[in-house]
Amino acid sequence: MSAWAFDLGNTRLKCAPLAGAGAALALPHETEALALPDHVRGDVALVSSVAPEVERVALLQRLSERFKRVHLARTLPECAGLKIAYPVPARLGVDRFLSLLAIVDEHRDTLLVGVGTALTIDLLRGDGLHLGGRIAPSPTLMREMLAARSSALPVAGGRYVEFADDTIDALASGCDGAALALVERSLVAARERSGSVPRLLVHGGGAEALLPLLNEGELPVAEARAGLVLSGLARWARWAGIA
Repeated sequence: MSAWAFDLGNTRLKCAPLAGAGAALALPHETEALALPDHVRGDVALVSSVAPEVERVALLQRLSERFKRVHLARTLPECAGLKIAYPVPARLGVDRFLSLLAIVDEHRDTLLVGVGTALTIDLLRGDGLHLGGRIAPSPTLMREMLAARSSALPVAGGRYVEFADDTIDALASGCDGAALALVERSLVAARERSGSVPRLLVHGGGAEALLPLLNEGELPVAEARAGLVLSGLARWARWAGIA
């Protein structure tokens, strides 16, 4: 049986064979631009989506033409050793749920930081208990929001410094610094709760840019993890007996 996993985010569609036989693909997901390569087809499609309904429906329609079965993942209160903190599971984004599911069997206290359109932070205990999290704009979204309100504020560029003497550097320092401060505060709160500092894992499209800054200070060494949502989909499918 051939199966593929699909992660439909706010800006990109990422997909990969469930068996790990090929590299993950990343495609723009606007309805008019979503053209899947011809070889992306098979028996089962597993889908995670946090995109608006129109993009999600468009993807599901395309997949139904290429796959015999299409399964849309949803957040569950408990799954494969993971127990989420939210009393209403549907309010926890499925991408966050699957990312936690991807690492739950490592049995490590973890602060999991996702850097995409949003900056998400989740605290996972080593026994699989999710202790909750935070959501904020990512540095990229902060820059885009500021640029949309003022043409004098560029959407990209600049370098991180503690006290900038130029607007473009001040923007980079402020937006990146806001993310760094939120991660640092979360680590402090996690230590106060459990008595020890959790490991720090970072994933998502903006992880590469933020990782060097996280590793410059006194924080625990941050480790990058790619493809957590896709890995979580694979684990969810095995648990559910789908693939």
